[in-house]
Amino acid sequence: MDYDIDKLVANLDFNKNHFVDCGNGLLLTNFEIEVLNKYKIDYKTKPTLKNLLFQIEQVLNDGIDEDLDDLDQVSKSIAERDYYLNSNK
Repeated sequence: MDYDIDKLVANLDFNKNHFVDCGNGLLLTNFEIEVLNKYKIDYKTKPTLKNLLFQIEQVLNDGIDEDLDDLDQVSKSIAERDYYLNSNK
């Protein structure tokens, strides 16, 4: 199978994983912000990643009949970041 590297690189979205300072001490990627906005989760008023994760989990638990794979992915990403930023090493 032949791949056109130039075409593959042209289709990459480098801004998706760019971190943005949300102004409240939280750093989120553009993708995370996009998904949180999609589900109307107000990340700007949350003082910590744990507070944000709590609200995300509430939406995930309330949306049993919905396809929330993107929100679940964001939850896991933020949880992992919170662990590495806030655990004693």
